[in-house]
Amino acid sequence: MTGRVFVANRGEIAVRIIEACARLGLETVLGVSTADRDTLGARRADRVVVLGGPRPADSYLAQETVVQAALSTGCTAVHPGYGFLSERPSFARLCADNGLTFVGPDPSAMEALGDKLRARELAESLGVPVSPGGTADSLAEVTALAQRIGYPVLIKAAHGGGGRGMKLVDSPAELAAAWAVASSEALAAFGDGTVFLERYVRDAKHVEVQVLGDGHGHRVHLGERECSVQYRYQKVVEEAPCVALPDDARRLLHDSALRIADALDYRSLGTVEFLYDVERGQLSFLEVNPRLQVEHPVTEAVTGVDLVREQLLVALGEPLSFRQDDVHVRGHAIEARVTAQDPAQGLRPSPGPVKRWRPPARGGLRFDSHVVEDYAFPPFYDALMGKLIAFGDDRAQAIDRLGTGLAEFEIAGLPTSKDLLERIVREPAFLTGEVTTHWLTDLLEEAA
Repeated sequence: MTGRVFVANRGEIAVRIIEACARLGLETVLGVSTADRDTLGARRADRVVVLGGPRPADSYLAQETVVQAALSTGCTAVHPGYGFLSERPSFARLCADNGLTFVGPDPSAMEALGDKLRARELAESLGVPVSPGGTADSLAEVTALAQRIGYPVLIKAAHGGGGRGMKLVDSPAELAAAWAVASSEALAAFGDGTVFLERYVRDAKHVEVQVLGDGHGHRVHLGERECSVQYRYQKVVEEAPCVALPDDARRLLHDSALRIADALDYRSLGTVEFLYDVERGQLSFLEVNPRLQVEHPVTEAVTGVDLVREQLLVALGEPLSFRQDDVHVRGHAIEARVTAQDPAQGLRPSPGPVKRWRPPARGGLRFDSHVVEDYAFPPFYDALMGKLIAFGDDRAQAIDRLGTGLAEFEIAGLPTSKDLLERIVREPAFLTGEVTTHWLTDLLEEAA
């Protein structure tokens, strides 16, 4: 295969995309900010183009600049990775208007899924389980809705995510102020202040299904992942499969994800996210992320499918190289996100010089990263330094390998999450698979 792909991202995902392109025989051009001219991705790409200054608005989010850089370097496709422009329908349309293939779903699917209220309505229409909830236009309606749902309730932004525009409300006295603050946060972060209510499930597992579709009518799921180890809605550890799900819930989970993908004629990689209410034994739809996920390596480990390769091929018009009957989940995989964050300071970002960086090298481990020794970790972007993925015949072996790998990982020069990750994999609740979405937040806040 021949062609040239513009990689419109940075960090470890840029390296991952560059390597996948190389295996397919595709050349790569990496767009970087002035802060990223000497990263590992810049060393691996066939060519590098500086987009602008270090702040994302001046470089990675500058849509016209990215498209012109792709065109001027002879690229025919643009891979947005995750974050930045990956979920912007306007960018996908701009690519199409300029004859560039956007490596992702159609803009119409992105628009349908970018609005969480519309996505929720779609799920309901397909018989996919959703939690009690909805939106309202006045304080009286909000109050009545919350009473029908029952406290506690969760206020969520209809557009965007990452915990912004999200507020937990325990009582009627808190509702009005929380609704106003959540709407303001959503407006500031996403340009739209629409928020809605859902029942808050305290003891919940966060589970998600990897789906993949092509332009030839084929769609498959690749099993599920569990992402319950979170701190204030930010994922920290992910694994596949979810060992806590009963078989009937797992079947419903997979079937529901495919129903949504089929209804959208979904083409590309996507992740359908759910909450599993441990106490009630119920699944409820959360949202669909129409892009490559940070935690995709655990799915690759247990299925043997190169997801980025398949995503690229689908975007270039090829049919899926396999069908649902060919997908088999074997063993167990766990991913730990190593970040430039200080656990002693509530996981506050801790950019700075990486004076020592010696990842573990042993069987059963994979490490995805863009960091090298003496790298100056910048303050302008997310805190992800790398992902350590352990694979084993079962969950116990994967945990053992991950713990050993983390213990052997040598990092110096700046505070990181490594010690916290080592603690997590030793905690009894994690070892028994009993953690829920609030577990890590409680653990850290109790220790503060």
